[in-house]
Amino acid sequence: MSKEELIRSYDEQIDRVKVEDLERKCSVGPAGHVFLYTDTMGDPICRIRNSPLYTMLVAELNNEIIGVIQGSIKLVTLHKPPKDLAKVGYILGLRVSPHHRRKGIAYHLVRHLEDWFIANQADYAYMATEKANYVSVNLFINKLGYAKFRTPTILVNPVTNRHLCISKNTVVAKLKVEQAEFLYRKFMGSAEFFPKDIDKVLKNKLSLGTWVAYPRGGGEFGEFGRVPESWAMVSVWNSGGLFKMRIGRAKLSCWLYKKGLKFLEWGFPCLSGAELPEFFRPFGFYFVYGVHGEGAMKGKLLRILYKFVHNMAVKEIEECKFVVTEIGDCSDGVKKVYIPHWKWLSSGEDLWCIKELKSSEEGGDGNGVGGGGVCELTGKRALFVDPREV
Repeated sequence: MSKEELIRSYDEQIDRVKVEDLERKCSVGPAGHVFLYTDTMGDPICRIRNSPLYTMLVAELNNEIIGVIQGSIKLVTLHKPPKDLAKVGYILGLRVSPHHRRKGIAYHLVRHLEDWFIANQADYAYMATEKANYVSVNLFINKLGYAKFRTPTILVNPVTNRHLCISKNTVVAKLKVEQAEFLYRKFMGSAEFFPKDIDKVLKNKLSLGTWVAYPRGGGEFGEFGRVPESWAMVSVWNSGGLFKMRIGRAKLSCWLYKKGLKFLEWGFPCLSGAELPEFFRPFGFYFVYGVHGEGAMKGKLLRILYKFVHNMAVKEIEECKFVVTEIGDCSDGVKKVYIPHWKWLSSGEDLWCIKELKSSEEGGDGNGVGGGGVCELTGKRALFVDPREV
């Protein structure tokens, strides 16, 4: 990185158009799959604006924005002695112009963001990428000292224009925010990365609500946290209210998708192409978070809740094309077989990496990297995925 390049804070008045232009040049998504592009709808910091504390940094050269990075800080559950709470900084939105890559710009953007984390007393920095994104993995693990933390699975289900049937033997009820907060703190408060400000997440205008499902006649939700023997719970976040995605250059999977539609129309006339979503225009999606279940029937009840969410999305099908969920491993008590998804749209390639942040005075290596212990966090506890960071 040359001296002519400057890393500074994002200035909305002078940088917005330039950052949006850079975003249009950069694709995201699993390596070797569909090229996805983000449309921030005129607000480049939309993905972090709902976080408690956030910033965006830009790399500028000759009045051109050639790189950007975003970061947010929050207080979460993290099971690392001597305490179970930690202030964590999340890294996202790292983009470098295709014409300026392999020049160390991404490295310096991350280092500057880590300095901001440390200045705001963050204990850890973490990020998410794909296992097959070798450039990103090399940067964060080999050059910046991050450790592999978790490998959650992203499950994606398309929204058709058909309402799905829900058994009359099951009750689906919407909870008040206060009820949802109580249940989340009671049943998911010990999950890794559970946000201390879950109340603010649930009260956010993008959070459409929290629903529970339980067998009719099998007990009810009542005061003081009384719950049925078997029940399930999900919350829904309207990510399409923040940004849209669009598919750019279609690779082999998209070609196969088109061929598959023709085969379905030929073999199953009842499934006309109009009933399946159009993936090649800007689209939004619902993100389902706080997925939890208890009892022998939790799998069945979760599937019913996802049918309910799908039917919600059908009403907004012009804008909402997918229902998306991210879950941890099976120790979460939520298996992916419980959740409707299309295998080729979903991904088990997500990789979360984490690093302990310490100043050199506290025993770090002078680069903001704390001494070991990070691997102690790679346990089998449930994982809470914050919808503000999707």
